Amino acid sequence: MRTFNERIPVPEDFGTPLIKVTPGTDLDLELRFEAVHEGILVSGSVLVELTGECSRCLANFTEDLEVDVQELFFYEQPPAGLDEDEDTQRWVEHDSIDLEPVLRDAVVTALPFQPVCREDCEGLCSECGIRLADEPGHHHEILDPRWSALQGLTGEED
Repeated sequence: MRTFNERIPVPEDFGTPLIKVTPGTDLDLELRFEAVHEGILVSGSVLVELTGECSRCLANFTEDLEVDVQELFFYEQPPAGLDEDEDTQRWVEHDSIDLEPVLRDAVVTALPFQPVCREDCEGLCSECGIRLADEPGHHHEILDPRWSALQGLTGEED
């Protein structure tokens, strides 16, 4: 078994349109490489800094994300046509392994589908578009126009 604790630069386009790993930062890797009968088992964690846009209020935010990684890289490839899952398996090629697809799969699938700046984000006002966190108690008095003829019956203007 060997351990690998490194910081490596983030590859291009590591995320989705709403949230991604902050460009120009590093991936903090804490990985273990273990020799097993079938190949090399890679396990550990990846710590990344995310930059995103809140899906409720459209504010930009950053946060850290730690993702667990575990993947088996096989020594020998099976003969062609025997295994339907061949495309999903990883292989040791020329005594080396390519971690980039494994890291990309682990991080991108762990990203939230609808990122929010904080769990209790109220979003935007549906009438005027103001950010509700900036103005607590913000509301609009909306009267149904079908009831406007009855408004004068009470003697009140409002």
